[in-house]
Amino acid sequence: MRLLDLTLPTPEENLALDEVILDDVETGRAEETLRFWESPTMFVVLGVSQPVRQEVREQACLRDGIPILRRCSAGGCVLQGPGCLNYSLLLSHERRLEIRTLRGSYCHILGRIARAFERRGLSLHHKGVSDLALKGRKVSGNAQKRRRNAILHHGTLLYGMDTDAMEKYLREPAERPVYRGERTHRGFVTHLPLSADELQVAVCEAFGVNSRASHLQPWEFKAARELAHTKYASADWTYRR
Repeated sequence: MRLLDLTLPTPEENLALDEVILDDVETGRAEETLRFWESPTMFVVLGVSQPVRQEVREQACLRDGIPILRRCSAGGCVLQGPGCLNYSLLLSHERRLEIRTLRGSYCHILGRIARAFERRGLSLHHKGVSDLALKGRKVSGNAQKRRRNAILHHGTLLYGMDTDAMEKYLREPAERPVYRGERTHRGFVTHLPLSADELQVAVCEAFGVNSRASHLQPWEFKAARELAHTKYASADWTYRR
């Protein structure tokens, strides 16, 4: 599996790159990939089908210059920024029978990650459809984009995110897992007591990745920049709902 430790300059490019690599794994142009990235600036990102006005405190974002974007995968609206490490897994159906169903893929992937953290003395549990929780509080949200031959599974690992900012820029979700109850963002999420580097090591261990980080191929960087411009920076895409 190829390893990328790569944050591109803009939020739009970071979202676009995941989709570009998915396209390449789908067509066989690229091998399976594990990518890590972390935005140095805050932005809000919606799931592919979520209505903006239902999920985002737009006026607060506009006032503070917080971009509102939309990703290609399902799942809930989240705040990105420092203290939120993202991992993206681009996996082949042919090579991994466990990921051929949605539920099976979440159980397989999150189970492997939970076991890696258990070896570090942290008891994480798969909660709801796609969360990992520590002592009943969310530390990782996950989402997928599924194609015929490959999937994009990406998730957050919270280790220092500003939870006050979550309440400032995100509305309370209309759909919530049962284990959340009536807790607000601040009461629902918590942080993993590890550094970003330690988190990366744990996820690499979970999937047997022991190679050095690779470089992005020139065509991938070019395609990500183009897709960021034509799709992810487009108000038509962000405000499609």
